Amino acid sequence: MKITMLGTGNAMVTECYNTCFIISGGGRNFLVDGGGGNMILRRLKSAGYDCMDIDEIFITHKHIDHLLGIIWVVRKICQSGMQKKQGKDVNVYGHAEVVRLLKEMLRELLWENQWNFVKRHIHFIVVEDGERRKVLDHSTTFFDIHSTKDRQFGFCMELDHGRKLTCCGDEPYNPRVRAYVENSDWLLHEAFCLHSQADIFAPYEKHHSTVKDACEIAESLGVRNLILYHTEDRTLPERRRLYTEEGSRYFHGRLYVPEDLETVLL
Repeated sequence: MKITMLGTGNAMVTECYNTCFIISGGGRNFLVDGGGGNMILRRLKSAGYDCMDIDEIFITHKHIDHLLGIIWVVRKICQSGMQKKQGKDVNVYGHAEVVRLLKEMLRELLWENQWNFVKRHIHFIVVEDGERRKVLDHSTTFFDIHSTKDRQFGFCMELDHGRKLTCCGDEPYNPRVRAYVENSDWLLHEAFCLHSQADIFAPYEKHHSTVKDACEIAESLGVRNLILYHTEDRTLPERRRLYTEEGSRYFHGRLYVPEDLETVLL
């Protein structure tokens, strides 16, 4: 299995794309969030994927830098499916509010024939806190991250050989989700900026973490591999080096600071 980071930036980046990624395994693909625009189509193409390759989608929350790209993905699936005269069934997971909002937007924005395709082939699945589903044939538990802003979910996927991968969405770890995060073999966690630059980027005002914060959390919870994302883009040319230097002082597992379109093998 592998993760392909389609985007690694926060909401307001211009030098990279908003954070979203694909988990691939067993010939199937799971898209997590879509970024904020149709750049998602270019990112998918650059990574070697077509929208018709996507089998399942999860939307963590309703913020525009996570939700709007999904509109373009669904439209492309509709367009390709109708042109080829073949259906493409896709499961779309999210909590009740985000699913309702996405369906309303699609119904209002798509052409009638596209919306009819959606009703036949796009399966909207509302998930509750702690609900377990099969995703990519792996048992996956969706959970409320207890956001301090809008409601947001993460997920914990059981990998082969008893390993687990946990995604905490784009807000700091909350101790109420400890059972999902603790002893994760892989943890995806936001890191808005370097701790040494917190006075510049003000992450706490935006309900985000620094690299130091994320790494201390991962270390304390026995995480083995930590992927940092949802960052600022002003340090982009040196981001990997700077984040790794700061993070390695607090986390002693394997630390990943991926670029857009980079692949991480699980």
